[in-house]
Formats: sequence, C-alpha cells, structure tokens
Amino acid sequence: MLQVKDGNLEKMGLLFERYHRTLFGFLYHMTGQTDASEDLVQNVFYRMLKYRHTFTGEGEFRTWMYHLARNVLADHVRKNRHSVHQYDVADFVERIGGGTAADEHVQHEQELASLHDALRKLSPENREVLLMSRFQELKYEEIARILDTTEGAVKVRVHRAMNELKRLVGRG
Repeated sequence: MLQVKDGNLEKMGLLFERYHRTLFGFLYHMTGQTDASEDLVQNVFYRMLKYRHTFTGEGEFRTWMYHLARNVLADHVRKNRHSVHQYDVADFVERIGGGTAADEHVQHEQELASLHDALRKLSPENREVLLMSRFQELKYEEIARILDTTEGAVKVRVHRAMNELKRLVGRG
C-alpha cells in the first residue's frame, strides 16, 4: 500500500487480488446481499485509492482496510435502512464440521439452519465482531485497532457475542 500511496497505482491490482475475497466475505456476511457486497468491495478499493494519503504504514494494512470497509458499510446501512437482509451461512459449513453419513448430514443441516437463524438475530455489532474474529480470523489486537477500542474490550465483546449466539442456537 505504501507503493500505491507513492503513486505506483499498478500495485492496487495486487492488493485487490489478495484482499477482495476476504472483504467480500466480511461484507456479505454483514449485509446478506451478494450484489450489494460486490459493490461495497469496489467502494472500499475506490476509497483506498482516494484516501491512500492517510495510510501511514505504521499499523497493519488490514486494519486500515477494515476501517475503510466499516465506513463503507455504515454508509450503505444508512442509505438502505429499510432493507430486509437475509443471511446465507452455507459458507460456514467448513467451520462447523460434520461427517458424510446421511444422519450426520441431516443433523449438520439442522445445525446450519439454527446457526443461520441465530446469526440473523444477532445485533450488527455482535455479528461484526464474530465475523472478524471467527470467520475473518483477525487477531483481537487487529480488531481492537479497527474498532478503536482495547484488546480487552474486544475479548469481552467476542465472549458476549458467542454467549448470545449459543443462547440463540440453543433456543432454536
């Protein structure tokens, strides 16, 4: 990103190749909308170019990128307050595990449906912190910088979000 900041805009393509899928996953799981998420990813990369002068290189690039992504998402949410969002957790299959036997498959599908429903019921703040920590696999330190809070506060938020998710799944 420092090279992009210094005017080597060809390096933006490399950043796009490295991070567009990760950003799409994060934005998709926050919005539940494929087309909107694709547009939001483009907006994040547009803002990277527009605000490249704000990247100092002192912190991690991903932290700065997620700050931009959260701002783009916040703008999207403000513009689309009345939209109903549906969340598809089929991408979470690998993280839940499960076997291939028919009975295990049925149980796995029920767990996915329960997880899908519970994630949809979480507040956007709790969903966001879980997505960052569990699905984007960001470290608590990185999440703290992104959310402009302490690492301890992130740990507490993740713990509370996981408890709420477990409660919601258990209620199913």
